[in-house]
Amino acid sequence: MNQLPMSKRVAVVSALVEGNSLRSTCRMTGVAMNTVLKLLADLGEACAEYHETHVRNVNAQRIQVDEIWQYVGAKAKNVTPEQQAQGWGDSWTWTAIDPDSKLIVSYLVGARTPSNAYELMKDLVVRLGSRVQLTTDGLYWYPHAVEHAFGIDVDYAVLQKHYGAERGTPGRYSPAKLTAITKEAIRGNPDEKHISTSIVERQNLTMRMSMRRFTRLTNGFSKKLENHAYAVAIHFLHYNFVRVHRTLRVTPAMEAGLSNHVWSLEEMIELLERRNAEAA
Repeated sequence: MNQLPMSKRVAVVSALVEGNSLRSTCRMTGVAMNTVLKLLADLGEACAEYHETHVRNVNAQRIQVDEIWQYVGAKAKNVTPEQQAQGWGDSWTWTAIDPDSKLIVSYLVGARTPSNAYELMKDLVVRLGSRVQLTTDGLYWYPHAVEHAFGIDVDYAVLQKHYGAERGTPGRYSPAKLTAITKEAIRGNPDEKHISTSIVERQNLTMRMSMRRFTRLTNGFSKKLENHAYAVAIHFLHYNFVRVHRTLRVTPAMEAGLSNHVWSLEEMIELLERRNAEAA
């Protein structure tokens, strides 16, 4: 990897964070597939480590939480026990976002299980520097996970969307019709006008547009769980520190006070050099 010039590494990472597949990235940059995969893995680990150590003491007022589905290798219903042991099947990305700064405060890649709901909330609470109003969807594990992680030190509400089949829509991939939205205060004193998951749901769309692995009805899905997690780590580091948010006109990290400038892709890739130097 040290033999690959910075300009080539920037070209590869730029292509990946803009939603290109691995093969199209190879064609665009002239870099071999194995080299692209190694850069993905090394940078993914470096980005995950940076997020772990530096996204701390976030002074948010509100947090929205949601989870987005994708699969690795094949959908769960089509996976053999041997493939499941290799990490194939449904994979969920759990995210917690500050709707004001647009900062991704916490995330987790894994199954949609009670233990992961607990892990997300345990990770979220240690990254916050103030009491927040928290909104989740109606997933029934969340209230217990929030109580376990936050105790009484949170204003928590659940927003539940109710869907029904839309008549006269025979298409297989037609979206369900939204029939009702209910809001329920669970703990503390949440402000009803801020009980919302719209920002985190918009972030889900950004993920699908910015990572080829999340694009529906294509063959760009991840073939390895590890590479899937690396791509998510790169996406969130780029989203928080490099990508200028159109409405904020700064990056989410700058808006949240975690950075004083817009990172370049070179600065993002230099996390690798720091990581290698610390390991030496």
